[in-house]
Amino acid sequence: MNNNWIEENNCLTKTYNFVDFISAIAWMAKVAPKIDALGHHPEWTNVYNRISVKLTTHDANSTVTAKDWELSKLLDSV
Repeated sequence: MNNNWIEENNCLTKTYNFVDFISAIAWMAKVAPKIDALGHHPEWTNVYNRISVKLTTHDANSTVTAKDWELSKLLDSV
């Protein structure tokens, strides 16, 4: 199950929608320590209540690896 992640162009992408800007930023702050502990960091952007996430493993020739799927599951769980 991919939980609405899109795999294309050697990356996984997903956009999360929140009630407002504060909720979006709070989610980023909450998940950031967990991401850092995992040691695999996303490319993400925030525009008002949306956070767009792009995952790829740069040290594996910028392809999707098990690290990306693990991080996607972590993000979906928070």
